[in-house]
Amino acid sequence: MATPLVFLVPGFFGFTSVGSVSYFEQVEQSLGRALQRRGVAARILRCKTQPTASIPRRVDALRRQVQRHLGRPGAADAPALHFVGHSTGGLDMRMLLAPGVKISRGESEERIARLTRTATSVATPHHGTPLANHFLTLQGQTLLLVLSALATSGQGRGTILAAAKALALVARLDDWLGRDEGPLDRIAEGLLRKIRFNRGDPVWQYLGEIEQDQGAVLQLTPEGIELFDAAVADRAGIDYGCVVTGVPQPRERLVAGELLDPEYVALRAVFRLLHGLTSRPHPRYPCPQPRPAQQRALEAALGFKPTPATNDGIVPTLSQLHGRLLHVARADHLDVVGHYTLAGGRTADWLPSGAGFTPEAFEATWDAVAGAIARSLPRAPG
Repeated sequence: MATPLVFLVPGFFGFTSVGSVSYFEQVEQSLGRALQRRGVAARILRCKTQPTASIPRRVDALRRQVQRHLGRPGAADAPALHFVGHSTGGLDMRMLLAPGVKISRGESEERIARLTRTATSVATPHHGTPLANHFLTLQGQTLLLVLSALATSGQGRGTILAAAKALALVARLDDWLGRDEGPLDRIAEGLLRKIRFNRGDPVWQYLGEIEQDQGAVLQLTPEGIELFDAAVADRAGIDYGCVVTGVPQPRERLVAGELLDPEYVALRAVFRLLHGLTSRPHPRYPCPQPRPAQQRALEAALGFKPTPATNDGIVPTLSQLHGRLLHVARADHLDVVGHYTLAGGRTADWLPSGAGFTPEAFEATWDAVAGAIARSLPRAPG
C-alpha cells in the first residue's frame, strides 16, 4: 500500500516559510508523532499558497502541488490523501474536493477527490469573518497599498531593510539586558538579520504576491462566504472534521513586569483591536447556532459559554464549525499552528491573547487531527 500523504494548507497571508520562520511551526513533528503512535506512517507535506489571492486561484495552486505527488493517472498503487487546512486553507481544501468543481481543464480535481479520505479544517472561517470587512474600508485598503509599495519599490525595500537592521539591534540589546526572548528576538533571528535588498529575497517575493492579488479579501466577508457555501458542497465518502478555537474576552490587568515590556504591550494592543473587530457579528449573515452536543463540547473546552461574538482574534468561533467536531482549543488563531510562547524561544506569540495555550494543548490539538486520519485508514486484518 502506498504511503498516505497529508497536505498542510496555509491560510490568508500564508506561506510555507520566509527565512527560517515557518507557517506550520512544529506541526509536522507533532502530527507525525501522533500518527506514529497509531501505527500510521504518513508523509506530511507543507503547501505553498498565494497569500491574499482569490480562493479559486489558491485552489488551483494547491491542485497543481497535489498533482505533482500523485504521478501518472491510472497508477495501480495511488496513495490515500488527507488535507489539513488552517484558516482560509480550510476553504481552499473544501473547494478542491467539492463535487463538480472545475478549476482546470483536465480531470485532476476529480482524481484528487477520489483519493481523499479526510478533510480537516483548523480555525477556518466557514461562515466568514467580520475582520475581512475591515480590509474593505479605507484604512484596510491603505494598509494593503503600503505593503504593495514596500514590496515593489527600491525606496520601500530600503526603508524596510533599514528598519529591519534597527529592530535586530534592539533585539540584541534586549539580550544584553537579560530580558526573556520574545517575538522580536524570533523574527530578528529568523528573518531580519538575513533580509537583503535584492528583489529576489523571499520577503519581497512574498509581499509582491500580496501586491498582485488581494481577491480573497471580499470572499472572506460573511456576505461573500454565503455564496461560497451555496456553491461548495461536501463530497460523499470524505470525512470532514474541524478543530475550533476561541479565547475569553480580553480583560486588561496591570502587571508591573508586562508594563516594562513594550513589545508585549504593543502586540497585546494589536490583539485587542483584532478581537474587537472580529467580535461584531453581521446582523444579516449570522453564523449558524451549534447543535446541543457541539455547544456542550465548546463550553467544556473553552470554560465559558460561546456567543456569536466569541472568536480567536481572527475568526468567530461559531464560524469554524463544519463537519465532525474533532477538538476545541482554548487558543488564539496562531496558537494552534505553533506560534505561541515556548520554553527556549523556539517560536513566538504573535497574538498574546492570554488564552494560556501550552505545549500539552498543542500536542492534544494535533493528536485529535491524527486520530481522524487514522480512523479513515483500513484496519489491518487481525
